[in-house]
Amino acid sequence: MPDRHDSRLPRRRIPLAAPAAAGIAAAVASILAASLDVWELPTEAKVGVTAAAGLLVGLLTWATTGTRAEEKQPRSGGAVWRPPDQTPPVSPHFTGRTESLAELRAVFAERRRSRDRANGASPLVVSVYGRGGVGKSMLIARFAHEIAGSFPDGRLYADLRGGVEAPVGPEEVLTGFLRALGVRLTTDPGGLAELRELWLTWTKGRRILICLDNARDGDQVKDLIPAEPGCAVMVTSRQPLFLLNTYDKQLSVFSEAQGVELLARLAGDDRVAADLESAREIVRMCDHLPLAIGICGGRLATRGNWTLRALADRLRDERRRLDHLQIAGRLDKSVRASLQLSYDDCTGLQRRLLRMLSLIGAPDVPGWVAGELLATSEPEGVDQLEALIDAQLAEYSGSWASVSAESAEHPGADRSETMRYRLHDLVRIFARELALSDDAGRRRAAVERVLSGYRRRAEAAAVARWPQDWGRRTRAANPSAASRAQVSAADWLNTERLTLVALINQATGLETWELAWRLGRAFCSLCHSLRAYWSDWRVVAEILCEAAEHTGDRRALGIALLDRAAVVGGQGSHRSARADAERALEVFTDLGESWWAARAMRTIGMTLSSDGELDRGVSYLIDAVAAFKAEDDRWWTARTQRNLAELRLAEGRPEEARELLEESLEVFKRDRNRYSEAQTLRAYGEVLGATARELHEKDHTRAAVEVFTRAGFSLDRAAELFRTRGELWEEARCLRAAGEVGNPANGIRELAHVHMATEILTALGDAWGVARSELSAGRAYGRLGRAREAQESLRRAVHAFEDLGDRWWMARSLEHLGEAYRTAGDERAAAAALRQAEEIRRGLGD
Repeated sequence: MPDRHDSRLPRRRIPLAAPAAAGIAAAVASILAASLDVWELPTEAKVGVTAAAGLLVGLLTWATTGTRAEEKQPRSGGAVWRPPDQTPPVSPHFTGRTESLAELRAVFAERRRSRDRANGASPLVVSVYGRGGVGKSMLIARFAHEIAGSFPDGRLYADLRGGVEAPVGPEEVLTGFLRALGVRLTTDPGGLAELRELWLTWTKGRRILICLDNARDGDQVKDLIPAEPGCAVMVTSRQPLFLLNTYDKQLSVFSEAQGVELLARLAGDDRVAADLESAREIVRMCDHLPLAIGICGGRLATRGNWTLRALADRLRDERRRLDHLQIAGRLDKSVRASLQLSYDDCTGLQRRLLRMLSLIGAPDVPGWVAGELLATSEPEGVDQLEALIDAQLAEYSGSWASVSAESAEHPGADRSETMRYRLHDLVRIFARELALSDDAGRRRAAVERVLSGYRRRAEAAAVARWPQDWGRRTRAANPSAASRAQVSAADWLNTERLTLVALINQATGLETWELAWRLGRAFCSLCHSLRAYWSDWRVVAEILCEAAEHTGDRRALGIALLDRAAVVGGQGSHRSARADAERALEVFTDLGESWWAARAMRTIGMTLSSDGELDRGVSYLIDAVAAFKAEDDRWWTARTQRNLAELRLAEGRPEEARELLEESLEVFKRDRNRYSEAQTLRAYGEVLGATARELHEKDHTRAAVEVFTRAGFSLDRAAELFRTRGELWEEARCLRAAGEVGNPANGIRELAHVHMATEILTALGDAWGVARSELSAGRAYGRLGRAREAQESLRRAVHAFEDLGDRWWMARSLEHLGEAYRTAGDERAAAAALRQAEEIRRGLGD
């Protein structure tokens, strides 16, 4: 049975000449291997050619492999990987925190000294707390930029949104942080405990600065704190968090002098100096709160004809009016007064934009959203949004998620070089109160325009990333351009993930079911293509099915069921996945949707095989192949044939598997689909390995040597293709397969391959993959005659598969364990293991 699952660790430093030499070696090896099928050569010559190819591949592998757990340094598709820098931009008007900055410098300096003196220290955690609008976020952003050089492995940032109704959970934050560090969670890592373990693994030995903004309480933060003493964490909150090992600092409001200085930075030194008394009065009426002072200063900056006295009089009148009103307790009177004053002086268009922005449930948005909210052009909307920035009513966001694209030069731009904006939570509360007075239909229309804008962009990204998921596609006219579009689409999802999830939920709340379905469909397709964001993917897949039911569109329901089957199957719930796929097949058959019906057949076949029902799985895959061929869909035909070949190999029919894989390889090579080609080369290498072992057992030594060499070449080539793409999980699968070839002349190297695969899969949190590697290690130890170690590895595999609920692989592990006991002369233990395996197989109907 095949592996049930369809990022990055370090490589040792090598001279610059090594990559070139490795590339030449790969090219020559490829030519030599191809010659076997082109030239008519005697057997001795073929053996010599394959040995030469193997030697060159060995050189290639030596030059490009070798991991060390203590140096986890991501790689990305051959490009130079840069540590993430998510630190939000600092306002050019930052002022007034000289003493606080000096205090933080002293704390960090003392920490460095104490860490040098002590071993096993924990990371420094600095908690800055205080009332809303006091400037906590601006202080840590300013200090983070100052000390960035001390944290060369990355600067991470998350707005925990503790001041709003739906704060961000630690699972979402850890998923984003791991992704930012280059960790491709290609399999579902599990819950918070598993994510926490991965976080500790990938921060070990690194110096990373983590900024956690707007925390609600300590529970939201504690799992985000690494154990590595070289890291540091800065947290902001409204109340003290009472965390262990924390330096707590309460940030107070400005002094009068600091407030006047901020006002002068915004309105101009000359204007403030000309009426210092009015400036002081403004600061007092703002309760010395930096947010309120900044809003007043921003209004003065945009109104050159206003005097400070005029602003002070207006502010006094507004506060007097508020004294006679019932004021919601969520906003200080000083903040509300300054907000109201600045709001009243905005143009009608700017006021409407602020109100409409408060209705969007996303943490931040790109500039084009303003144009949609106002039903105007994007440039006009951005101009109005920038006017709100000038008035200190909106701010630039630094919530970046992408890791593979170059950073934009602008300090507030995300990794796809699009400026993002957000509202302070106090400004959002104020604006939403006002928005509730607007016409309900107008509010809804504005939100729906934004949802439609995101729907168009999400669908475009999903089609670019995985065009085959959206219908039968021909070969891309420009494969290089298509590859760049795939990377861009991945970057877009990394940046927009939290916003997309929030908007899909908002569409559901508004019962705009078609929009919810189309947004959700694009999101699921993107997650499926990347095998990423499993928890979000699962939630959205459920919404997708709900939306399809509400629309009454049976075709949409069938597609939604397949999307849900993909994620629940990937999480190990094969029977639930099969039930969804069987229902989808029934829907598509009734509708005459033959292409989608073929997709459903393939999914059923894969879920059956994952549960150990190989015969039924093969039957469905054969039908799916025939259906895809009838649709003239070469890509899905080739992919499904590869799946079928893996089952044929598990059934002990390597010759049939080889023929299927060679047909698939021809398609993927012709279409220059390197990812699918690499996956097929891996399966092809496994088939060749099985063939070589059979030849060796029959004492066909020369033929076995030739095929062993070809198997190694195929697997090394697949690993190299994945390596250049930064696909660490897939590379680990190739390494594990290389460790299972069974070449008696290569036992030590094969065991090393398995250990490397285990190390990578452990770092990626792939529990099933680790269990599978334990089985491979047990067999590799057995071939080397190391009986005790073989039994230990195989017992670990049995227990791991039992914990995972994978009874088919548990039975297979028990069978190998029984053979290991028998080889060691322990017939009693062998009989018990084999008897348990047989009972499991009978229960599976295998």
